[in-house]
Amino acid sequence: MPSAALRLKKLAEQLLGAPLPVRIRAWDGSEAGPPGAPALVVRSRRALRHLMWRPGELGLARAWVAGDLDVDGDLYALLDALAEFIWERADDARGLRESLRDPEFRAAARSLIALAAPFLPPSPPREEMRRRGRLHLHTKGSDRQAISHHYDVGNDFYELVLGPSMVYSCAYWESDDSTLEDAQRDKLELIARKLALKPGIRLLDVGCGWGSMAIHAAREHGAAVVGVTLSHEQAAYARKRIAEEGLTDRIEIRVQDYRDVRDGPYDAISSIGMAEHVGAERYLEYAHDLHALLKPGGRLLNHQIARRPQEDESAYAVDEFIDAYVFPDGELAPLGSTVGLLERAGFEVRDVEAIREHYALTLRRWVANLEANWKEGQRLTSPGRARIWRLYMAASALAFERNRIGVNQVLAVKTPEVGGSGMPLRARDWR
Repeated sequence: MPSAALRLKKLAEQLLGAPLPVRIRAWDGSEAGPPGAPALVVRSRRALRHLMWRPGELGLARAWVAGDLDVDGDLYALLDALAEFIWERADDARGLRESLRDPEFRAAARSLIALAAPFLPPSPPREEMRRRGRLHLHTKGSDRQAISHHYDVGNDFYELVLGPSMVYSCAYWESDDSTLEDAQRDKLELIARKLALKPGIRLLDVGCGWGSMAIHAAREHGAAVVGVTLSHEQAAYARKRIAEEGLTDRIEIRVQDYRDVRDGPYDAISSIGMAEHVGAERYLEYAHDLHALLKPGGRLLNHQIARRPQEDESAYAVDEFIDAYVFPDGELAPLGSTVGLLERAGFEVRDVEAIREHYALTLRRWVANLEANWKEGQRLTSPGRARIWRLYMAASALAFERNRIGVNQVLAVKTPEVGGSGMPLRARDWR
């Protein structure tokens, strides 16, 4: 009888319609596939049961998080080898239907069922988000739950991944050999210049994280800052940092939904890596709320990940792995949609800077930090959570490099009906 690895390889190639570009190593020690290629390790029959009960990306994700699937070798190399199948063929339902009519494929599927025995549904890993359903999407309560799922996993774990800057968004690189800390400082300074921060200016930092933008704005530019977050762990960490910097008289950190901020107007608003959590149905409301919180002439810097537009936008589906394990209820929109909604809310969009390659560099540094401290990372959160972060950051780096997603800084102004925008005549001479 063929080995488990050979049977799995045959099934995979039947499904993909092409030779498998990676090796498979099965739980019985058998291997199959091209020599020297990175190996996908199937540690347990339970991995197959995850796939049989939830075919597709969620089944794969559950097997990965549970430790039943692993990689021997370079994770980037394996993901890169499989990228065409993961991204280009994932939605090819016609190809799958044709495979199901193929007698050889059906025979291979029966072989998989036999390999997966006993055919009982495995429990999802405990790191999977439990939700009440899509009907409750982006209420204040569901947003609190989603933010807590992602951010309240331990400040010490985030310190290990992010480094001393504690900035969880795309850095701004002068060169690819800059330090992560320098690149994050340069990103914060770029935003401060775009917002024309100076002493006395009142800044609202929406989704303030661990307080890095608030501290930079107050310490380097003399701004008075209010930062809002839904994460209690982030708020406690930010307040501690602010006290250590001696900036408690200039910065207030609130555990508060941006929709509940009522003490405008502000001179400037920064929203850095937060708008991805808002959702398409709520985005115009988000834009209107921020517009109302600004004084006439006030500036908004919206730093946001974007996906490529699709021919049929109604067919867009949320990534199952990301939704279940990383950013529950997060949604990416095309850049054009974001700009259009900001304009509908009354903003004048004055500048868009695309920094896609910068995020790929940032993610690779975060992965390197985690891999260099792998055992400690597992101890600080959980083995499953550490595996989630490693996979999602590495896969995201490749997605940015392949132009499947991008990240943009959109600078917009609440331009008054009478008078100018306050923007400089020369492009990108922000002051």
